[in-house]
Amino acid sequence: MLDQLIFVGFNSRVAALDRETGQTVWEWRSPKGSGYTTLLLDGDRLIASINGYTYCLDPVSGQVLWFNELPGMGTGVPSLASVRGNAQNTAAAAYADAAQAAASSGGAATVAT
Repeated sequence: MLDQLIFVGFNSRVAALDRETGQTVWEWRSPKGSGYTTLLLDGDRLIASINGYTYCLDPVSGQVLWFNELPGMGTGVPSLASVRGNAQNTAAAAYADAAQAAASSGGAATVAT
């Protein structure tokens, strides 16, 4: 299900859209903070940060898993980073590696998913 979602964040809100139809699967509104919404899909977690308030959402349901006010850090437009990537990036990298190996050996690229 996660691989069928696209996430949109704006105006203290997050929405998950079906990537095929564009229909809204779920919506969430931050109870604290207002304004610009920064999103990071961190594997099986969706991190939403709104002017100093950071939430971890379940990307499939939109349920809040945890919340951190980051006391003392102030407010503003956040920057998010993680060593985890989305599964699609991992699959794309595996395909690219297989294609390169196949080209080197003269064979066809195959990737198990």
